[in-house]
Amino acid sequence: MSEEPRTSEQQAYPAVSVVGPGDGEVIVLGTTRMRVLEDGSHTGHRLAIAESVLAPHTQGPPQHRHGRHDEGFYVLSGTVRFTVGDQDHDATAGTLVMIPPGTPHTFANPTDQPAVMLSTFTPDLYVQYFRDLQEVLAGGRPLTREANVDAMSRYATDPA
Repeated sequence: MSEEPRTSEQQAYPAVSVVGPGDGEVIVLGTTRMRVLEDGSHTGHRLAIAESVLAPHTQGPPQHRHGRHDEGFYVLSGTVRFTVGDQDHDATAGTLVMIPPGTPHTFANPTDQPAVMLSTFTPDLYVQYFRDLQEVLAGGRPLTREANVDAMSRYATDPA
């Protein structure tokens, strides 16, 4: 009886994504700088993650509701004011805010200091919204409420 020679078989694992401190797609929307750390292309479109820096006194988008995705915000530094319906929540470093589909919300930085937050989108469809807004600005058009609402409507999101 002869033994067949053994070969070392490599286990095939999914590709790992590593995004370094200076890496990632950068999207600038007025006084907000967003760095897309995961756009969904490495997660089967189940999850997207972005880091956002809000300059002092930055107003966020019009209050809105997402129809098909959860949005999470983890405040890394500074203070971010989340308005949910008619309630304000001032979130400081170390605070996690989870927004389920259908919940009206917006955010802003009302302080004199920058604020940094990590955002999650599950699934990833909302990352393209930010790219669309950047195209509005790149085309020389102002980032008006109407431009925001128009872009939102393409991603199962409605103004509240």
